[in-house]
Amino acid sequence: MKSNLYSKFKQIDMRVGKIIKVEEFPEAMKPAYKLLIDFGKEIGVRKSSAQVTNYTIDNLLNKTCIAVVNLDYKQVGPFISECLVLGSVDKEGKVLLLEPDFNSNLGDRVF
Repeated sequence: MKSNLYSKFKQIDMRVGKIIKVEEFPEAMKPAYKLLIDFGKEIGVRKSSAQVTNYTIDNLLNKTCIAVVNLDYKQVGPFISECLVLGSVDKEGKVLLLEPDFNSNLGDRVF
């Protein structure tokens, strides 16, 4: 019997967010930042540890992104990550954040 991957995919809750705070994360095993992301009224603000240090803090601040908001929280050293920011990885290993269309609103669901 074939599994229904589409029904499993629909269980992943991906949303549009805006990075409102970025901090260095020297305790992380791999270079990372601590991000505070606003997903709008329904979901609110969530924390994430993200290995996106190829961006400067200034480049990340106020940047829109796509993140999974319904995974279990993950302990990353002394920090609890509450969502998973999505990106692609280029040939050099840089993580490039996925960005929504400029017409998207905070909290919009991504399919």
